[in-house]
Amino acid sequence: MDSHNLFLTRGTYRLIRAEYAAALVAAVVLAVLHLAAIRCPVFIGLFAYIDVIGYLPGALAYRRAPDRVISRGYYVLYNAMHSLLSAAAVAGLWCLLARPEWALLALAIHLCGDRAIFGNFLKPFGVTFEPTTHPRYQEFVTSYDQHAATRPAADHSLAAV
Repeated sequence: MDSHNLFLTRGTYRLIRAEYAAALVAAVVLAVLHLAAIRCPVFIGLFAYIDVIGYLPGALAYRRAPDRVISRGYYVLYNAMHSLLSAAAVAGLWCLLARPEWALLALAIHLCGDRAIFGNFLKPFGVTFEPTTHPRYQEFVTSYDQHAATRPAADHSLAAV
C-alpha cells in the first residue's frame, strides 16, 4: 500500500498483522513481568471498555437489523474506540488523573490482539459491520491476482547492475 494505492495484498496484510503480533508479544511480556503490580480491576476495565463502547452496540444492532444495514454512528464508535490514538489519549488522561501504571498495557494488548489475532482494523462505512467479503473487493482481488500473475518479473538482481 502507498499513498496512491490504498489496498493491501494478502502478503502485505499478513506482514502488518505480524508487526502487531510482535507488539502484542512485547505488551504481554511486560504485563507478565509486572503482573504483581497490575491492578486487575483497572486492567479489566481498560481492556473491556473498548468493546463495550465500540463493538457491542454495533454488533447487537447489526444482528437485529433485518437487512444488516446499521447507522454509521456504530462505525464511528467502533473506529474511535479501536484507535491507537484514542487509546493513547485515554492512557495520557489516566496518567494525569490517576497515575501511570502497568494496567495501561491492557489498551495495547486489546488493540494489538484485535489486529494480530483477529485481523480487525478500522471499519470503513462501505462494508458490513461484521466481516464479510464485499463483492466489489472480491472482483478487485481476482482482477489484481490475474494481472500480477501475467506481469513479467523484472530482473533486479545485483548481477544485472
